[in-house]
Amino acid sequence: MARRIRVLLVEDNPGDVDLIRDALEDIASLDISVVGDGAQALDYLNQRSGTAAARIGPMPDLVLLDLNLPKISGHEVLTEVRKFSDLRSLPIVVVTSSDATPDITTSYALGANAYVTKPGELASFQRTVAALGHFWCNVARLPS
Repeated sequence: MARRIRVLLVEDNPGDVDLIRDALEDIASLDISVVGDGAQALDYLNQRSGTAAARIGPMPDLVLLDLNLPKISGHEVLTEVRKFSDLRSLPIVVVTSSDATPDITTSYALGANAYVTKPGELASFQRTVAALGHFWCNVARLPS
C-alpha cells in the first residue's frame, strides 16, 4: 500500500478549504493540514525543516498556496521558503483567484511549481482542483 500523501493547504477562506478538501478526497490517499495565513504556513514549514532531530513532524509532500493571505502574502511565503535549501525541492502550487499577469510571473520567479486560477463557477472549481490533485498525486513523482 502506498503511503499517504501529505498536503499543506494554505488558505484563509473556509469555503474554499471545504471545496478543495471535497474535490481532493477521491483523488488519492491524502493527509491534508490547513493553515489560514502566511505566518502560520511559515511556522508549519519551519517546524518541519532542518535536522531530523529538530523536526516536530514530517514535511508535507505538496503545498497548495493561496496568494491573498492575512499577515504574510503568498508571494512572501514563497520568498521565505525558497531561501532554505531543505525546502527548495518542496512542490508549491499557487491556487488563487488572481489571474493577473504580474501575480503569475512573480509566483514563478519566486519558485512556484505551478499556478492555478480558481474558477468562479462551482463545477469548474471542482474539476480544476480534481485535475490538479490527480496530476500531483497520481501522475507527478514527488520528492521523498
